[in-house]
Amino acid sequence: MFAPRLALASLSGEADAAWARAGSEYAGCAVLGGVSLDGPTREAARALVARDRTEFLPDDPVAFVAAQLDALADADLRAGVNVRTTAVEPLARAARVASERGAILEVNAHCRQAEMCDAGAGETLLRDGDRLCEYVRAASDHADVSVKVRAEVTGVDLPALAGRLEDAGADCLHLDAMDSEAVVADVRDACDLFLVANNGVRDRASVSEYLDYGADAVSVGRPSDDLRVLRG
Repeated sequence: MFAPRLALASLSGEADAAWARAGSEYAGCAVLGGVSLDGPTREAARALVARDRTEFLPDDPVAFVAAQLDALADADLRAGVNVRTTAVEPLARAARVASERGAILEVNAHCRQAEMCDAGAGETLLRDGDRLCEYVRAASDHADVSVKVRAEVTGVDLPALAGRLEDAGADCLHLDAMDSEAVVADVRDACDLFLVANNGVRDRASVSEYLDYGADAVSVGRPSDDLRVLRG
């Protein structure tokens, strides 16, 4: 899906086109966002801002996605955009925008902030596989689809979910392994999705560990603006 096989992972309220361009010398992909697309997720984002977290809250989120991707049209990497939603229609619109620009649409089933989970988005989707698969099917009609997930969520069988997401039309699984790096191998055995491993990627040793477990690529989150880490 991209090369070199290093992605910059979205950072809410920070991962914009300028951020992506700054790391483009080292990364093959940069996932912008997260961007809240519909009323419930935008309300949750406002609540997060009220307690001093950073969020993107443009007047028109789909137009914002288009503008940010357009700003990367000449960048030497593949762009993606991580989105949060509780409705299919804005997701499909964002997927069309991504597809028109050769970008990846990433469905966020990862955010664990209480406000976003209470809205029915983010990590909540890991326990609602039917709805998550519905979102993937809707987006995959238009764009290459990644799903951002996290390990160590009680009651969630990630390998089984990965298989379902593949059947629904996903192309990529972006897996935050938390402190369970070996889960990458379990997911690898369960699906043929392009598998991006995230969490603790800092140097050659951490990259090698994830690749040995079967990841196709790795991503860097918080240190994505630290060029020393990206060089390593």
